[in-house]
Amino acid sequence: MSDINVIIRTADQTRKAEVTLDSSNTGADIIQASVDNWTLPTDTDYSLVNTTSGKTLTPNSRLEDSGIKSGDILEVQPVLVAG
Repeated sequence: MSDINVIIRTADQTRKAEVTLDSSNTGADIIQASVDNWTLPTDTDYSLVNTTSGKTLTPNSRLEDSGIKSGDILEVQPVLVAG
């Protein structure tokens, strides 16, 4: 396990942080920390997208298993439900 330096931001880009994460962290860990730290609405579901590669991370996948590299930008996006 190693550390990865990434930028985490919200989809509207009003919040942004450069952080060092353990590669064993999961997408769900990052989403929950973002919701807590930035006081995002808790009644919304979020996804985590690596905007560098254009891939959405599954909540239970670890960063190292998702191909996240230092310098990648991870975006916390609200899941929009139609209807």
